[in-house]
Amino acid sequence: MSSPMGVAAPGSGGSRVRAVAATAALAAALALVAGAAPAGAAAGGPKPGPKPSPSAAAPGAVTEDPSPADRAAALRAAQTAAGDGLAARPYMGWSSWSLESTKYPGVNPGGNGNWLTEAHVLEQADVVASTLKPYGYEYVNIDAGWSRATDWAPGFDEYGREIASPDRFPHGMKYVADQLHAKGLKAGIYLAVGLAKEAYKNGATPIWNAPGCTTADIVYPDLRTTNGWDSSYKIDFSRPCAQKYIDSQAQLIADWGYDFLKLDGVGPGSFRSGDNYDNIPDVAAWQAAIAKTGRPIHFELSWSLDRGHAADWKKYANGWRIETDVECYCDTLVTWNNSVKIRWDDVPAWTPWAGPGGWNDLDSLDVGSGQMDGLTQDERQSYMTLWAISASPLYTGDDLTKLDAYGLSLLTNKEVIAVDQQGLPARPVTATGPAQVWGVKNADGTYTVALFNMGALPAQVTAHWSSFGFGGRADVRDLWQHKDLGAQDGSVSATLPAHGSRLLRVTPRGGPLKVVSYEAEAAGNTMVGGASAAGCSGCSGGTKVGNLYNGGALRVNGVTVPKAGLYQVNIRYTTGDPRSATVSANGQNAVTLAFPPSGGWDVPATITVPLHLRAGANTIEIDSSTPVYSPDIDRVDIPLDR
Repeated sequence: MSSPMGVAAPGSGGSRVRAVAATAALAAALALVAGAAPAGAAAGGPKPGPKPSPSAAAPGAVTEDPSPADRAAALRAAQTAAGDGLAARPYMGWSSWSLESTKYPGVNPGGNGNWLTEAHVLEQADVVASTLKPYGYEYVNIDAGWSRATDWAPGFDEYGREIASPDRFPHGMKYVADQLHAKGLKAGIYLAVGLAKEAYKNGATPIWNAPGCTTADIVYPDLRTTNGWDSSYKIDFSRPCAQKYIDSQAQLIADWGYDFLKLDGVGPGSFRSGDNYDNIPDVAAWQAAIAKTGRPIHFELSWSLDRGHAADWKKYANGWRIETDVECYCDTLVTWNNSVKIRWDDVPAWTPWAGPGGWNDLDSLDVGSGQMDGLTQDERQSYMTLWAISASPLYTGDDLTKLDAYGLSLLTNKEVIAVDQQGLPARPVTATGPAQVWGVKNADGTYTVALFNMGALPAQVTAHWSSFGFGGRADVRDLWQHKDLGAQDGSVSATLPAHGSRLLRVTPRGGPLKVVSYEAEAAGNTMVGGASAAGCSGCSGGTKVGNLYNGGALRVNGVTVPKAGLYQVNIRYTTGDPRSATVSANGQNAVTLAFPPSGGWDVPATITVPLHLRAGANTIEIDSSTPVYSPDIDRVDIPLDR
């Protein structure tokens, strides 16, 4: 639990779950990519091989919410960025890492990670410009390796700043940016956080435009390491020369003409925690340095960022990777199990942080070429559907010269792209499991509704209008098929194949439902075990009931309906982490449900639970029943127009 009740979850092992550290050396990372490191690969490097799935999604994990003051500061900063034209909408484009990391036959014949070259990037840019740009794709982002020779030895200028590898980018990075701009595109580049070990050179490397400053003056004397691979020395920003070094790097990429910077290995995150991996000062320094250049540069952070610092990411950056790499580091670009499907579990916790100025980044969208992608057509559609309804940046990592017709139809579906670009992230509205319904109310009063079958067998998935607060008939349009489905009364259903989806726009014809609400903290309810009430700034009535643990329960008494039947009951709750609870009506037909993170301990969300209620008064019980905490409960809503 987040300790809103002043109680920590037993056995949680601290404020956040820590995952296994990623590999610390580039040679080891590349060995994971293709079985062996290339000759001469340098120890330490800016990009790992396969990364472990995060354990932070485990039930019973403990998180901390940013303070209201930090939230407000983050929102102000994001609004300023959006007003200046940065990240007003989720960005769209292409990125190189999926092709660099794959073992798909023929992609990296020269060695591990050696796909990245000037010629390849410009070849991809030609397709972005000719085929994808009319649909909004504009960024061409060059990932790790641009400054490293084909044996991955790094290159630096005399001031310790990364420069282009001449065998990869013979004309230099400014030339590439100029070429991209000539095509009407924007140029992106990559760096890892910290001072690269190879740039230190016994502390004697001078800092550009900083007389008297050397690399010895910007790091800690004990040369402590940082980032997701420990490939850099940690910069000490209490030393005045430190900011000068970041300023020098920012000015260099600005002078080259870059419009986008991805800073990788950032902590807390990147499966690292503790003081050495607290890179918030680095992120703040980079934001300040970019501002000094006078060039608008979209600033993106990577990877698996700690949600407890979401306010910091929102304050200082324009996007942040919420997860591990989507690539499988195998003989395709991705697979469903590693690691596309985990996004459905992890994105809800981040939903409240998406908005103009800064977006939740779900990573590359590799749906354009089925054989190389490693996915079925149904999985490819579901993959892009989740990205679109989550308002994630849409940047593909496919080989754009090998798009198939189906992949191109996915990437260029204007109705689906419009869902993403409106910037309103959806949330799950049914308890998570194989059959999932997600949705959000749009600015024009319509609803975006997505149906997913996460199971391995075909299944029917139904979205009830009462989950969204309206009833009666509604017009439904299938956005993938560009097809109007007509008016549907009360709900819409579809039988979906394994890992299949539908994406719908729903336009209510009638008005809001009649709903009767029952506050969790009401005097007539029963709190069992350690259950107790606590303040909640975002909850109705300013109060919720929590500490539902190890048998602790909330019984909402006197829930009255006019006639017996199956009701779609909406439970409004808060949780910073995935939780579960057993829900029943009148002690009958109890079902244990998964509650996805609401996004914060004072940020309510709602899921729908079908319950059989009898005419007259009923008792709905929400019971922890397990030795982990259940979510905190704000209220129960009963739609009466059935």
